[in-house]
Amino acid sequence: MIASRTPVSLHSLLVAGDHGKRCVAGGRKRGRVQRRHLTQALESFWRHAPRPAPPAAAARGEANRSWQPPPLENPAFEEYYKEQRIVREEEWDDFISVLRKPLPATFRINASSQSFKDICSKLENDFKRYLESEVSDEYGEDAIRPLPWYPGNLAWHLNFSRKQLRKNQALESFHEFLKHESEVVCAAPGSKTFQLLEMIHQSKEPGLLPRALVVANDVNAQRCDLLIHNMKRMCTANLIVTNHEAQNFPDCCLANDLSEIYKNDCKPQRLEFDRVLCDVPCSGDGTIRKGHDMWRKWNSGMGNGLHLLQVDISMRGIALLKVGGRMVYSTCSMNPVENEAVIAELLQRCGNSVELLDVSNELTELVHRPGLSTWKVQDKGSWFQNHDDVPCDRKNVILPSMFPASKSIQEGHSVCDDIEVNTGSNGSFSRNFSIEKTNKVYCDTDGISNSNTTKHSDSTPNSTGSNFPLHRCMRIVPHDQDSGAFFIAVLHKLSPLHECQMVEVTKTKVLDDDESLEELKKNSIDAHTSEDSNLTEVTLVSDDVKNDQAESGNRMNKLQDQCKWKGVDPVLFFRDLTVIKSIVSFFGINISFPLEGHLVTRSADPNNARRIYYVSKSVQEILQLNVVVGEQLKIASLGLKMFETHRSKDGCPCAYRLSYEGLPLLLPYISKRILCASPNDFLRLLQYRTVNFAHFIDARFGEEAASLIPGCCVVILREGHQNLDLGSTTMDPTTIAIVCWRGKATLNAMVSPPDRKELLERITHRFGLKALRVEEDENPRRQN
Repeated sequence: MIASRTPVSLHSLLVAGDHGKRCVAGGRKRGRVQRRHLTQALESFWRHAPRPAPPAAAARGEANRSWQPPPLENPAFEEYYKEQRIVREEEWDDFISVLRKPLPATFRINASSQSFKDICSKLENDFKRYLESEVSDEYGEDAIRPLPWYPGNLAWHLNFSRKQLRKNQALESFHEFLKHESEVVCAAPGSKTFQLLEMIHQSKEPGLLPRALVVANDVNAQRCDLLIHNMKRMCTANLIVTNHEAQNFPDCCLANDLSEIYKNDCKPQRLEFDRVLCDVPCSGDGTIRKGHDMWRKWNSGMGNGLHLLQVDISMRGIALLKVGGRMVYSTCSMNPVENEAVIAELLQRCGNSVELLDVSNELTELVHRPGLSTWKVQDKGSWFQNHDDVPCDRKNVILPSMFPASKSIQEGHSVCDDIEVNTGSNGSFSRNFSIEKTNKVYCDTDGISNSNTTKHSDSTPNSTGSNFPLHRCMRIVPHDQDSGAFFIAVLHKLSPLHECQMVEVTKTKVLDDDESLEELKKNSIDAHTSEDSNLTEVTLVSDDVKNDQAESGNRMNKLQDQCKWKGVDPVLFFRDLTVIKSIVSFFGINISFPLEGHLVTRSADPNNARRIYYVSKSVQEILQLNVVVGEQLKIASLGLKMFETHRSKDGCPCAYRLSYEGLPLLLPYISKRILCASPNDFLRLLQYRTVNFAHFIDARFGEEAASLIPGCCVVILREGHQNLDLGSTTMDPTTIAIVCWRGKATLNAMVSPPDRKELLERITHRFGLKALRVEEDENPRRQN
């Protein structure tokens, strides 16, 4: 969780990319059509009117051939970080030299994937040896190697960039392998959410659903859709995706007074989380090796403009955190105004309620450096060491919280259990209040520093330092392990925040006159999401959510038929017991896998639900709480698609069929409608999708299929010496199976072409069979 930015996730593989390109992915087909028409028009034009290019065009062609990429330099960038002393003076040349080199490609393997072992085997036995023999002269002996600090050899480092991976013919087969594994799940956002889900699923008892859940939030609706799409391969019923401004994430509080929240430990009155990953929007200059445009557009105002938003999001995360819980604050920025300054402000606001943890021993082989204790703030080319020096007309832009903070109690403040409170403000507790009066109230003490805090030996006597233990923060710098730059801090909540700390976030203006917040967010997205970071993402993890449901029944029934959020489908519990019993009976679902109370639909009319989703007990409890509090959560997605309606007229007695997405979860609990196929017949279904009963290689399998009444069924891959008898087949989440439809004379695989392709390649590789391709023509006559 702490270092999930460095590798991206593999299936399998989640390839990070430019946010703008991802947002317009839906228009690619239209774009291809337009480009094809344009190409045809141009070909027709030149065919009927051939003539040499005019001199001006020829000159432009020469100019294009002589075009060179912009230089990877920015004097303001270098001046800023030299002044901040983020590395020692003798390291500067190495540091800046690495920043100008392409970022090596990395990927992370999804250990919960069914093909996990196959992927590891292919990497270790095939590609590692091949790359060492073919490209070692060009890229070194360790052209591909596991990251030493990541457990289980599940994250890998390549000595070449993604561009080199695409262009080098010697790497073509490896590139195709990575592309395929990427296409099965698609790209970011979502790799950190995926990784958190992996953690909770790997920690569960065998055969049981995990008790924990993940709530992934994104302010951007389009990115929520992408995240939802990318999570399908995880096959989890323990995820909720919400669409809120992270700084205003609702707490679903039932208590009338904050003091009532902790009266009864058995019945919490609000939504709280055991872990919060606060992956805030940032300037993203730590991604400069992969986003070279950052050299051109970088300026110090980018970090200044995002600082207060980062503080507000982080404070909201702490407010949602349980006592005893932890919050990870992370950025892909090198700027102390976005990093240490934010952490210092959190510690200042929260007082003894929160502590900054030293987690340097968690990943011992991850080379990292301590956080800074001193830094300066730059505004319009001028440097400031404390807020007193900021001109009056800039004090609403350059805030006190941007400077190093001490724990001393200043004049004009009172103390509430060792927590500094500005008594003259009705807003949230912050050094940023009453900005016009800061010259009287805020006087940072020069030279204050903690004896344990790491300081640069060349710090100036007049520099202002923080006596918060900011050395416990972790800085990842590019030239230590040939990576990007990152910042990580882990905060531990010791006691509830006081009421004066839990008021609403203020809307303080912190922008330059010539730059809007939307522009800052855009710049942040362009670089920050290239490391698969969700804009204003607060990924929340909860182990146990209980609530007082005494009065919930009537309110739930009243709200079941409506949705508070415009443009968002309602989340309704599916309560048709007749349909549920029909599904249980048709597929022989064991009572140990309860459906009643765990099924929801997004259809406005739950009696005609087209899709039914399964949710875990923990998700169910949050939904019930959300209904009671008036649907404060804006839910974009939840649960796992388990059942879908069908339109078949073959006489199937069950109105719903199984969904391939939910099959791995449900399969161990199904006892009816199951067929076992040999590898050859299983591959035949995947290759052709529709197969006549008489065309299967194993005649007995065809007979078994024909003997079923029409409707949905499951076909399991028979491995080893298993026979066709169901009793000899052990079914668990690792079993390879697909959803099929038994028609009048055929068996039809209900699997998408990408999934069929992935299964074809995995099975042919496992059994050493001839490679096959997905046949798009489904005419059974071609199968003879």
